[in-house]
Amino acid sequence: MAARGPEKTVGDIFRSMEFGPATPSSRAAAQAWLEHRSHSLGLFIGGEFVRPADGQTSVVTDAAGGSVCSTACAGDEDVAAAVAAASGAFKVWSGLTCPRRARVLQRLGDGLQRHSQCLAELCEMTRCPCPASALVRLAQYYAGWAQLRDAVLPGWSPLGVVAVLVSDDRSLFAAFLKVFPALAVGNAVVLKPGAGTAPPALLMAAIFGEAGLPAGVFNIVTGPGVSLGVRLAQTPDVNYVTYSGSKKEAELLVRETAGSCAPVSLSLLTDAICPFIVFDSADVDSAVDAVMEAVFGKARECHWVLCVQESIWEGLAARLKVRIAGAKCLPLRSESDRHAVNAAVQEAQQQGAEVIQPCPAPSSSSLYPPTVLLGVAPSCPSVVSPPPGPILPVLSFRTATEGVTLGNHTPHGLAASVWTEDLTLALETARSLSVGSVWLNSHSVLDPSLTVSGVKESGNCTDGGREGLFQFLRPSVAPARSPSSPLPLDYGRFGTTGSGVLLPQAVGGADASRAPRSYPQLVGGRQCAADSGCSLQVLAPGGSVIALCPSSGRKDVRNAVEAALKVQPGWAASSVPWRSRTLRSLAESLERRGGDVAVALSAQTGCSKEEACREVELSVFRLSEWAAHCETRAGGGGAQALPQSGMALCLPEPLGVIGAVLPDAKPLLSLISLLGAAVAAGNAVVMVPSEKSPLPALEFVQVLQASDVPGGVVSIVSGHRDQLTRALANHSVVQAVWYCGGQEGAQYLQWACGESPKRLWVRSEDSLWERCEAALLEELWAQAVRWKSVWIPTA
Repeated sequence: MAARGPEKTVGDIFRSMEFGPATPSSRAAAQAWLEHRSHSLGLFIGGEFVRPADGQTSVVTDAAGGSVCSTACAGDEDVAAAVAAASGAFKVWSGLTCPRRARVLQRLGDGLQRHSQCLAELCEMTRCPCPASALVRLAQYYAGWAQLRDAVLPGWSPLGVVAVLVSDDRSLFAAFLKVFPALAVGNAVVLKPGAGTAPPALLMAAIFGEAGLPAGVFNIVTGPGVSLGVRLAQTPDVNYVTYSGSKKEAELLVRETAGSCAPVSLSLLTDAICPFIVFDSADVDSAVDAVMEAVFGKARECHWVLCVQESIWEGLAARLKVRIAGAKCLPLRSESDRHAVNAAVQEAQQQGAEVIQPCPAPSSSSLYPPTVLLGVAPSCPSVVSPPPGPILPVLSFRTATEGVTLGNHTPHGLAASVWTEDLTLALETARSLSVGSVWLNSHSVLDPSLTVSGVKESGNCTDGGREGLFQFLRPSVAPARSPSSPLPLDYGRFGTTGSGVLLPQAVGGADASRAPRSYPQLVGGRQCAADSGCSLQVLAPGGSVIALCPSSGRKDVRNAVEAALKVQPGWAASSVPWRSRTLRSLAESLERRGGDVAVALSAQTGCSKEEACREVELSVFRLSEWAAHCETRAGGGGAQALPQSGMALCLPEPLGVIGAVLPDAKPLLSLISLLGAAVAAGNAVVMVPSEKSPLPALEFVQVLQASDVPGGVVSIVSGHRDQLTRALANHSVVQAVWYCGGQEGAQYLQWACGESPKRLWVRSEDSLWERCEAALLEELWAQAVRWKSVWIPTA
């Protein structure tokens, strides 16, 4: 019998405060479930497990490289069967009353609690750790929304069949953060999980059936690679696609599915870089414990960069060295990652960083020692594009402003952890960071009640809370999307040539007094001609030339975006009452000049004078609505109660610069509706009026000039729609594009926005601009803001 070391008393343990040995986890429940299924898992379609048509399988391995089970590889026939089952079940599920749907989700939460041990063990075996309690919380929270949907969200209807695509390196929680809200509001779901999340997801499917979910409402198709997700998204009966994973796969998905009827939202969380900012007023010991857990714990879904204030640099570095000395080696995703990790560590060391490791890195193994790189530069590759391994770069900063600058240095905007005991500094830092979540004196805390939006390269999706439900809903008055096939579009040539007659900007000669009026455009608060120096003829319905409008191009869009970028931060920082008063002044200015605008509207569209005056009146009313919306909604969701101790704030923030391409129908009212939403939320907007009917928008320039709207907040550039759409889509500063036009332009935008995850909102030409339903305004408001959650823990 092996000799045991001297036993330690409780007093010894309290004096040393060392970490005790971890209790080995049992896998009996998970092994029993896998043995019941012969370690071979099929697809879940129509409420039952089925085998794929071609019989191909894929092996799921554990951290040691051993086989856990095999999963099926779905083919085209399986994907079609899953979508068909979901489409048929949607009619049944959406037809149930809200209380009946809520009871199913409540029973699901109870089932998850009963099978929590098996679920936790299976997640541990497949290297996708997810606390079962987090999934129970998801089910319980969205059961509440299922109960209250009709009461709290009147005027909204479910979309239909929702495809949830998850990459191989995302967690089970990330997958079901999409699944539960979609089910709660009445949709049917087809889930394509990652390789590691497939076994626990299939266990979840069995629990769904046990809870009484109608067959076909929830389906799972499994298989390697992004190609399966592309095939699923391209299926005609899919109404919405949401993806969680890497940017590279997202770009491929978006470009391959461009032109399909289903919009695609992206949550690009894989390999995101998150700042961990420690100020000199922080509890340093707690901060070190937290950073060790966040960076070197089991769930490593993002890369952390530690930013430390110079005055506490030495003390924090000493504590890190002590903690690292007793750390164990951690598994890499694959053996091939070792070379990338070694190269990053060596390069950081060559650039002057101090490397701290508990032991030298083994030459060949799937394990790698936790590594701290002290004193790296912000431009170091291990900071800008860290390798997939247990590495923590540590940077220093002097002032709070420098700390915020370092925190915003990353191209991602997923989350940040801020450590300080100064509440004013904490809240000021949280407001200044361009991220979706800010954790004060904590990290990696998630709850479905809090709304979080993607920022910068972390995606264009909003999840959690009431606002996170809107991605799975549509206004009931709006028609459902009909299936469509992609057009044969040459993306390289789209928008490079324009139609229409180009004329010199100035018109002179003996007949100058009889020449049609030449309208200027509005760029950066100034009326000006197009950079090309040319104009387009504006035709009346009868074909006669009634005016000339500037023929703008890429340079005009660039000038408008640059002007918007300069003025937008100040406009967003202005008080909500001031923005509301500015919109009311714009409404008053439009009312004063309503006669001139109505004349231009009648001449352009051929409508009667009464109809033109009616559209002007509706536009004035719509501006007043947006002023009231700004006053009552821009303040945010307030403090939220949490299951944990503490509270959280949900804060709406403007997107930045929005490009809006207007329809031919209702050229004035559509302009006012989109302008009001963007400006009320604190954005700046570059508007492209209807190519067929630009006159009302150009006449509205005079109204803008007479109002209190700061120059540059609204720019109006006229010209060929496709050319200006292309310029907006390819401008990196533009955060969102609202497009009301034909299928070709919408398809190009879907394709172009794959490279940079812009928010894309596409509507048909004949949208319901005259309708005043609250759901239509809510939809526009949801497109104009992004949400930030700030966690404030208590003792």
